[in-house]
Amino acid sequence: MLVLGIESSCDETALALVDDSGVRASVISSQADIHALFGGVVPELASREHARLIGPLLDSLLAQAGLGPDPWTKIDRIAVTRGPGLMGSLLVGVAFAKSLALAHDIPLIGVNHLHGHLLAAGLENDIAWPALGVLISGGHTHLYRMASPTQMEVLGKTIDDAAGEACDKFAKMAGLPYPGGALLDALGKRGKADARLFPRPYTQNDNLDFSFSGLKTAGSLWLSQHPEARFPAGETPARERLGLASQELCDAAASYLLAVAETLTIKARRAMQVFKPRCLIVAGGVAANSVVHQEFSRLAEERRIPLLIPKLSLCGDNAVMIARAGWHMAQAGRAHDLSLSAIPRGQTIPEDWREMA
Repeated sequence: MLVLGIESSCDETALALVDDSGVRASVISSQADIHALFGGVVPELASREHARLIGPLLDSLLAQAGLGPDPWTKIDRIAVTRGPGLMGSLLVGVAFAKSLALAHDIPLIGVNHLHGHLLAAGLENDIAWPALGVLISGGHTHLYRMASPTQMEVLGKTIDDAAGEACDKFAKMAGLPYPGGALLDALGKRGKADARLFPRPYTQNDNLDFSFSGLKTAGSLWLSQHPEARFPAGETPARERLGLASQELCDAAASYLLAVAETLTIKARRAMQVFKPRCLIVAGGVAANSVVHQEFSRLAEERRIPLLIPKLSLCGDNAVMIARAGWHMAQAGRAHDLSLSAIPRGQTIPEDWREMA
């Protein structure tokens, strides 16, 4: 079964083709350079860029895939991110997917973006069910009990700031340009972590939810007390100036990332008391962070279960994960009709699919 995946939830426009054996073709265009001028994603600009790019990207994808003169006779399903995300951005992708489904009479599948992140770990690894899924991104921090590719139960989630947002905000306050998470990681590798410098927020309780607002406040306070530690300004790309950063800032970056990672693993350990997973999946943009990777590797080794993390190119937003999630839904006989709605961040994504014969 060949599935076309479409992703436009934030500031990446992406399309991919995935079949039974894996990735057939993939294209992606990032808007990071545009939004860097404003220090973060501007929703109106994001949706306009999606509308401008999505058509040419589809042409590029079909050419790359080499499906012949009539590719639409070979595509079995069209899967699209329906949410969560920025409403304007989601609407571009959903409308585009609907038009293709209608024009070529191909079943449509609406995909939960967060489930896509987790299922990307299964592209190169066999997932043992049930799995504990830890989704860590700029906008979301969730714990899931994953019984199967199509059965996922939320055990806990952030009640305010997500882990990735806390990292990006600390990086921005420290003088790093957007997007700052990867640069913060690079600085942290040059530093020595002090486990006492920052708190492990919202862990003195017995639930599985997260709150990183307190850590963000602690980071802001530290930076206000150490103004000399800010990242030096300059006209050359920030990555070329990492060697100019103070040791104090590098140590603080390492300490801050350790606080984030240990907060995540504290809650993950607690989730393992709710059920016994056969493997641990860590996905989302923050899964690429070296400290997060290190702490979850320790947890998996401690529990003697496999740790599955998507490869670096699949940690951020991409269409391969959407096509893969759509493939799983198609295998389960699920699809949507043209009434499929886009669901913005903060709203529950309904299980409103229909069963196909």
